[in-house]
Amino acid sequence: MPVKPAVSVVASPAAEKTTPSSPAPVSPVREFLNTRGSGRLADTSFAALMLACACSIFVIVLFIFWILIQNSHLSLAAFGWKFFTREAWDPVSGDFGALPFIYGTLATSLLALAMAVPLALGVAIFLTELCPRPLRAPISFLTELLAAIPSVVYGLWAVFVLVPIMRDTLGPFLVKTLGWTGFFEGANFGVGLLTASIILAIMILPIISSLTRDIMTAVPHSQREAVLALGATRWEMIRIGVLRNSRIGIVGAVMLGLGRALGETMAVTMVIGNHPEIHKSLFAPGYTLASVIANEFAEATGDLYYSALIEIGLALFLVTIVVNAVARLMVWAVTRGAPSRAS
Repeated sequence: MPVKPAVSVVASPAAEKTTPSSPAPVSPVREFLNTRGSGRLADTSFAALMLACACSIFVIVLFIFWILIQNSHLSLAAFGWKFFTREAWDPVSGDFGALPFIYGTLATSLLALAMAVPLALGVAIFLTELCPRPLRAPISFLTELLAAIPSVVYGLWAVFVLVPIMRDTLGPFLVKTLGWTGFFEGANFGVGLLTASIILAIMILPIISSLTRDIMTAVPHSQREAVLALGATRWEMIRIGVLRNSRIGIVGAVMLGLGRALGETMAVTMVIGNHPEIHKSLFAPGYTLASVIANEFAEATGDLYYSALIEIGLALFLVTIVVNAVARLMVWAVTRGAPSRAS
């Protein structure tokens, strides 16, 4: 059969000239950029606004510090900075010192951390690594619910439940087993430094636990799988693959819990005994910086008394700064300024 030759169609130049070309579509973003101009003024204004927001933190801190210094000038003039190292607190004779309150604040907060941190880590590890799926949501909800309970409710529970337990059950047991240490001596009325520390530990437990759980959940699963692939046990996987990579965040969670413990007022005031003395025994009553302000501010009759209470607030402000600085130093000692990484 004869093969038909292929017919090629070539567009003529006239046809090319007469064919209209459709304009390229313009994206909405480019159209917006073209209509608004270069945007240099908007970018500069936004950068200046963000800088002002960042600088406002320094302004607020300096303003608080200046107000505390200004309103405590009578006490500073009368006692100087030795106010923070004196033990006297006698409003009648006008003799004031903040050392018993600093001692009570640090003692209760550090004892609360010693009790709450191991328990919070255990709860967080169980929820993220070991908890069955049906139990995970209820336990997480109850843990976060503890953080929403008002402080006064914790105080009432401590007065009616924790104080009798401390007086009749836990206190005699501690005297019998650990009385030789000297930390459990004297009369045990149920209120004191140990009772306040226990209620503080319960209050900061959900904060540390929830934050630690979120931090551990953020660790990639590849870290866990890599450690298990090397033949590690489940505990070694948690210790090396999870805890080591989240240690900086855990320290930050502990810092937040410590900040809550330092500034807690109502629950501690109801069970600490409110007595401005320094005792070695944890059964002895004490006082904290926040508690003395809450208890005696409305009763301050003289200007010096009022100024001393304001200086107590200054002491709480300085203690918070020092404790956070020490915590930051601990973070630096662990990381040496380098970010956390798998090892």
